[in-house]
Amino acid sequence: MNPLSPVPEPKLAFQPKHYVCRRAVGQSDWSGRLDQPFWQHAEWTDEFVDIEGHLRPHPTKQTRVKMLWDDDYFYIAAEMLENEIWAYQTERDSVIFYDNDFEIFIDPDGDSHQYYEFEINALGTVWDLLLVKPYRDEGPPINGWDISGLKTAVHIDGQLNQPNADNRMWSVEIAMPWRSLQECASDKRPPLAGEYWRVNFSRVEWQVDVVDGQYVKRSDPATGKPLPEDNWVWSPQGVVNMHYPEMWGYVIFDDEAVTQTTVSSHTIHAPQQNELEQLKWTLRRLYYKQRLYAEQHGVYSNDIQSLLTIGDTSFPLLVPSQLSIQTTTSLFQLSASMRDHQMLVCIRQDGLIWQEHTKQHPTTGTGGNAQ
Repeated sequence: MNPLSPVPEPKLAFQPKHYVCRRAVGQSDWSGRLDQPFWQHAEWTDEFVDIEGHLRPHPTKQTRVKMLWDDDYFYIAAEMLENEIWAYQTERDSVIFYDNDFEIFIDPDGDSHQYYEFEINALGTVWDLLLVKPYRDEGPPINGWDISGLKTAVHIDGQLNQPNADNRMWSVEIAMPWRSLQECASDKRPPLAGEYWRVNFSRVEWQVDVVDGQYVKRSDPATGKPLPEDNWVWSPQGVVNMHYPEMWGYVIFDDEAVTQTTVSSHTIHAPQQNELEQLKWTLRRLYYKQRLYAEQHGVYSNDIQSLLTIGDTSFPLLVPSQLSIQTTTSLFQLSASMRDHQMLVCIRQDGLIWQEHTKQHPTTGTGGNAQ
């Protein structure tokens, strides 16, 4: 077995967005409208940005999301300003992003494996699938997986597939049952209040022309193929690839109900600032470097210094003072302990990252600062 192929590094600092998801009050009317009481007091996320973040221009059309939860469902609503509302995919589990669409990505336990992808277009056609691993890690998608008990609704402010209509926006409501999502969650259960899941959202937007009264994707005159689509997201990826779960945002599930006067009685800190998430990110960056090193040398490195000078060095990399590197010809595992040595965090060659409780100190390796 040969080493796995290299993985491009995100060209962004590690600053995922986070959102405090409040408890739902009442029931939705499933009209797809977001001006109904059920959604009225839920907060909006930040407006979407380009998938590469500040490296690309800001999106030309606004997208934003709201979230709620209760004992049975994770609720997500999206509003997309749009003067060109069209969709042609009508078969479930077809490739929905061939149309303009809205997409959801959920990694319940944050290990970057066993996660969900969901896509919906303005017709309300959906594609739901489970990813065993990201494609970069040679993971297969399971298209036959369906969200049992899924609820969706679409509202169109304008007219579908009518270029001459006064089109303004389309919005969606989605309810995903915990009994389906808990399959990949820690302890196979819904989240508890105060816990967080890794989540991101994407909006695919194609450039179109109107030909004979219909929307047609704009083509590159040199190739005759459609121009590349825009990818607008909640939490930027730093690379044109949604399948980097480590870059997704954090959704924190709060036990307070969402009301007009909701005021949190406790402080909720951004998860990306805690020691565990910072250590996981450090190991993730070393994983990128190991994969690149293997492309150049045919084997993984067991020397930290050889990794620090490879790949992107534009962001400082603080290597844990105690770091263990174990390698074979085609495998590696990096391990580092938390500051109190009560937990060991590990990552391996296919990107799986996990933590385990331990009182044993890992083997001392070479640490320091890399600029």
